[in-house]
Amino acid sequence: MSAPVFFQSAGRGDLLFWGRKEGPTVVIWEVVSEQENESWLEESSTMHDWVVWCKSKKGAEEIRSFELSGKEIFSNCDETKSKEEKNKKNGSKKKAHRGQSVQYRSWWKQGNIKMAVGQDHASCWVHKDLAVTTKQIQALLTTARASGAKDECQVRLTGIEREYWMGTEIGRLGGYGFRGTVTVGDGSDQKGGGMGAGYVNLRKQRKRQQKKVGREEEGSSSNRPELAVYVLALRGTPVTTPMLYWCDNQALLKAVKKMDR
Repeated sequence: MSAPVFFQSAGRGDLLFWGRKEGPTVVIWEVVSEQENESWLEESSTMHDWVVWCKSKKGAEEIRSFELSGKEIFSNCDETKSKEEKNKKNGSKKKAHRGQSVQYRSWWKQGNIKMAVGQDHASCWVHKDLAVTTKQIQALLTTARASGAKDECQVRLTGIEREYWMGTEIGRLGGYGFRGTVTVGDGSDQKGGGMGAGYVNLRKQRKRQQKKVGREEEGSSSNRPELAVYVLALRGTPVTTPMLYWCDNQALLKAVKKMDR
C-alpha cells in the first residue's frame, strides 16, 4: 500500500503504518476487504468526518453500506458524458477519457511502470450531515479536469515529506545524508538501435548531462549505455570530491568491483 505523506496517519485494518488512529478518515473503498469493511462500519457509526473514494456505480447496482448514511459530492461520470455528447454533436467519434491515469494490474510482478487510462469513473462520498462548500467541490472538479504533464519528482528533505524520503531505499541506505556528490545515472537501449546515457546530481539540479552512445549501425546493448553514463559522471565530478553513484545495472557493478583490485 502507498499513502501520501501529508496524512497524519495511515494504515489498513488493525495495522497502523504511522501516526495515531484518530481524526478524519479517508477510505479507498475498492481495496477494503469484507472484514475491514465490517470493522470500519462499526467505527464510523459514531463518526461524521469520513470520506470514501470509490468507483462510480454502473446502473442499478447493489447499494454499498456507506451510501446509507452518506451523500455523493463528486463524480467525474457526468463530466465524461458531457464531453462525449459534445463530441457527438460536432461529428467526432472520439471518446472522452474514462478516468485518470492508473497502473496496470500486477505491474509489480511484470516490472511494468507504464500508465494506462482508467476505464472507471471515480466518486467521492461523505457523511450526509457533513457540510461541504461549493468552493471545496469546485476544487475537486478542477483537479479532475487537469490534463497537464506529469509532475516532476522533487526530493524535499524538510517538513513532513522528510519522513517519506528518508524511508525510501536511497534514504535507508544513507544516500540523502552523504556529504559528497550524490549522482544517479541510467542508460537507455531503444528498439531502433539508438542508445543514450544520462545522469543527474541530487544537490546540483542544473548539473545534468545526456549523451548519445555509439552509432545505430553498430547495434545496441543494454550494458554499453550503463557503462557510458558512469564514465560521464566520473568526468563531470572533480577527483577530490567523494561521489556516491546509484545505478541498477549488474554489469556495471561487476566492472567497478574489478577496479578495486
